[in-house]
Amino acid sequence: MTVLRGALWPDRRARLRWLHLVLGGALLMPYWLVGTLVVAPFTNPSGGLFGTSVAAQFAAYAVALPLAAVTALFPLARPLSVAAARSLCGVAPELYADGPARSWAARRRTAGWFTLHVGVGGLVSGASLALPPFAVTLMVLPFSASLRASEAASSWSLDQAWLVWGGPPAGLLSLAALVAAAAGAGALLAGQAPRLLGPTPADRLAAAERRAAELAVRNRLARELHDSVGHALSAVTLQAGAARRVLDTDPAFVREALAAIEETTRRTVGELDSVLGVLRQGEDDAADAPGVSGPGLEALEGLVSATGLEVALGVEGGADVAGVPGPVSREAYRIVQEGLTNAARHAAGAAVSVRIALKEYGQEELEIVMENPLPATPAVARPGGGHGLRGIAERARLLGGTSAAGPVDGVWRLTARLPLAGGAR
Repeated sequence: MTVLRGALWPDRRARLRWLHLVLGGALLMPYWLVGTLVVAPFTNPSGGLFGTSVAAQFAAYAVALPLAAVTALFPLARPLSVAAARSLCGVAPELYADGPARSWAARRRTAGWFTLHVGVGGLVSGASLALPPFAVTLMVLPFSASLRASEAASSWSLDQAWLVWGGPPAGLLSLAALVAAAAGAGALLAGQAPRLLGPTPADRLAAAERRAAELAVRNRLARELHDSVGHALSAVTLQAGAARRVLDTDPAFVREALAAIEETTRRTVGELDSVLGVLRQGEDDAADAPGVSGPGLEALEGLVSATGLEVALGVEGGADVAGVPGPVSREAYRIVQEGLTNAARHAAGAAVSVRIALKEYGQEELEIVMENPLPATPAVARPGGGHGLRGIAERARLLGGTSAAGPVDGVWRLTARLPLAGGAR
């Protein structure tokens, strides 16, 4: 009984695949109707639209399949086929390609899949419609003499003596054969789905490029957060430490330090809102510009005043920093910010000089030079540290510029050159 039940009532995956085949049969119908119009003059000369012979039906079927293949060459055919197969075929979703078929190789594979789907689905759908009534008729033959004597039974050779006792087993075997055929056809399509609807080499390359772009955006956002938050914490730590040391002797300085801490945290919260706003808008928006919207060179004085360091800020040659393109200005601000953060961490209390200039090195560039005395004792490396100079180099390289950092004549010097044309990159 269990075997019979399994043969006549397939499991859920097989039922879903059967439904997928029936869907293919439904999709075949428009093409089959066009095929009947094409073959009607040859198979039914009397003028009728639908031929009654089996040959006429299969002739229309043969015409329908190439028509289906041609329509499946359109790019949007693949996502529609993938959506149906992903839901009903029981194949791992990651094995399918995403998006329209752009290359001709992908289109040909989609056309092959669609033709296989509607072709096999049409046959299984036809059998699913015709065979169950026929099997039921076989099973009730022994119990209905009028049915055995009817004209329909005679035309289908159901009036044979052996069907009086063999009708029920024959009907059950017919249903079991239908279930087995549907399960086999569903397994066939499931096996071909990854090959015909899976990603082509061009799809894999496009997916890798998308992942690389998304990773670049995440790295850029992480760099923005590192620079803004890291600088703010360093400045707040310096100001708080200095205020603690003179808390009882210099209340005026303590008030100034607390005001600087307030200003630093307020500015940092604004920068965080800017970065998080990009995350809310989506990564695609962030990828349109070299940097996330934020402060530029016009905000350097506020940055310098909040650091708690002795900073000499100079703009050489009357350079018009207001005319520097926005992306270059923002990246220059972040470079100065990171340079000051490094000075505060590794040379606390030392004087820092910052020089901004517009110079010609084959092209007009914004040059940033920062110097501070080398610390008497090397700073202890912090766990997770070391991202600052690398971030500066990435920012410069993003705009087509260069950066260098290291000891020079007893001072630590950071130099960055940013082409003004890099703002259009």
